[in-house]
Amino acid sequence: MLLTIDSVLTAEELATAQKLLTESAWVSGLITAGTQAAQVKNNQQLPEDAPQIAALRRLVLGALNRNALFFTATLPNKIMPPFFNRYSGATNHYGFHVDNAMRILPEDGGYIRSDISATLFLSDPDTYEGGELVVNDTFGQHGVKLQAGSMVIYPSSSVHQVTPVTRGERIACFMFIQSMVRDPNQRRLLYEMDIALLQLRQNIGETEAVVSLTGTYHNLLRQWAES
Repeated sequence: MLLTIDSVLTAEELATAQKLLTESAWVSGLITAGTQAAQVKNNQQLPEDAPQIAALRRLVLGALNRNALFFTATLPNKIMPPFFNRYSGATNHYGFHVDNAMRILPEDGGYIRSDISATLFLSDPDTYEGGELVVNDTFGQHGVKLQAGSMVIYPSSSVHQVTPVTRGERIACFMFIQSMVRDPNQRRLLYEMDIALLQLRQNIGETEAVVSLTGTYHNLLRQWAES
């Protein structure tokens, strides 16, 4: 499931993130690339020892924790500490690749399974050319370029790329999520049911049928979820 989520960051949070990133020193994006990805990855990344990275991560994770749409779409069990990348100049693209199934956690060396990938755009789209996230799925190829502060989520199993940035710079936050429901079809059904229930509550209130369907949603989640 590919889904965009608008205004994940407030205007104040976005301004804070952008200020911290202007103070940052960047290194090669190859520091987190797997064997396949290293052949096509040509961007820059904020290193783990960057002074700004802890504050940036707290800011992003705090915004995600209050975002109901992010929760219902991903049903997160674990979220990899967010990373930050930059595309500009000679380091301006990331060719087609698939994200690694297992990612090493930077804090303790443990692992997280990447079910869902996410990109949080931090540059205004008018300030750069190119830099589309292009995702291939069963319904075709989708190009995504969002307003700063907005996010796209998509299956980590999908083939995707970032097209060359030919003017300006594209700065973004990216992360990987291990969902409580690892099957993407089950996760989509739960998302669609939860959104439909929200609309029903708004339209007709907490009727007996809505309460019953809510129970069905939670019983399916109980059956499919891992924690």
